[in-house]
Amino acid sequence: MKIATWNVNSVKARLPTVLEVLKQIDCDVICLQEIKCETDAFPYLEIEELGYNCSVHGQKSYNGVALLSKLPVEDVQTGLPGDDGDDQARYVEALILSESPVRVGGLYLPNGNPAPGPKFDYKLGWMDRLLIHANDMLKQEEPFILCGDYNVIPREEDCWDAAVWEGDALARPESRAAFRRLKHLGLTEAFEAADNRAHQYTFWDYQGGAFPKDHGIRIDHHLLSPQAADRLEGVDIYRKAREMDKPSDHVPVITTLRD
Repeated sequence: MKIATWNVNSVKARLPTVLEVLKQIDCDVICLQEIKCETDAFPYLEIEELGYNCSVHGQKSYNGVALLSKLPVEDVQTGLPGDDGDDQARYVEALILSESPVRVGGLYLPNGNPAPGPKFDYKLGWMDRLLIHANDMLKQEEPFILCGDYNVIPREEDCWDAAVWEGDALARPESRAAFRRLKHLGLTEAFEAADNRAHQYTFWDYQGGAFPKDHGIRIDHHLLSPQAADRLEGVDIYRKAREMDKPSDHVPVITTLRD
């Protein structure tokens, strides 16, 4: 089973590119972030024509996540538990009914800048809620994967220049510590387990020729439960998507699990 995460930075504004990339990577499950449209405005028809079932949690102009699956899904949930007052569309989850079912959660973790400040507090609070939810999921002892744009640079070698990112919410010690706490629950970061090379990036800013210079950061991750980690075969960062016409500033990251 191939499971991808990709922050598309507006699914409607980049629809031709999105559709072409979906064809090229040909994954069973794809979690999209920053779709930037309301649920009813999602381009269901075009994506369903590629064979995907679409579970969407949208929001006008901002945020928004979608879970696309070529396999049947059930038990779809939207919104991260723990704060009924949080109206930001950042989480969608479903059980994927393959021969060896796996639960997939797609997330768009808050950026948190400027830090310190209210936006950074919201980021850390969201990560605390994710920790609680992941811990509850682990108690079910089923294979699951939490994938998405985590807006966390885990290590200094996951960015092109640590000094440039020092003090940014993506690289602050509090963000990295919260990400480590998730892993310490017993979750495996797929890239770390399957590859772990330094300076392998998933995001390049549009400004300053960042992509040609390879001035990137790695912020898109897959965290696997022990049952899913036992099935891990590999991870691929699909850099080709950044070279296409009207690209997102992120590229898909694909994790492959044995069936």
